[in-house]
Amino acid sequence: MAVNKITWDRVGRVTEPGRYMYTFGWLTITDGDLEIWKQYPGAAFTLLEHAAAGEVIGDEFHLGAFDISPDAQSHSFNAYSDADAIGLH
Repeated sequence: MAVNKITWDRVGRVTEPGRYMYTFGWLTITDGDLEIWKQYPGAAFTLLEHAAAGEVIGDEFHLGAFDISPDAQSHSFNAYSDADAIGLH
């Protein structure tokens, strides 16, 4: 099973939370996601697809777990619970 990961560089180093259109679909980026990228600019998030409400055209994604060292497979964190633990939310 392939896991799609995405980096801050790939999303254009956005600086504001929001919903952005990319070639793969819509991506929602939160304040917490941006705080992690500010602290760990090389972090790679898992790209998670979710069902869109209403009549949205295209795929909808949000960011999930992240690796702060993308080359090291053993460093994996949950973007939401670990961000709370280190005070990012």
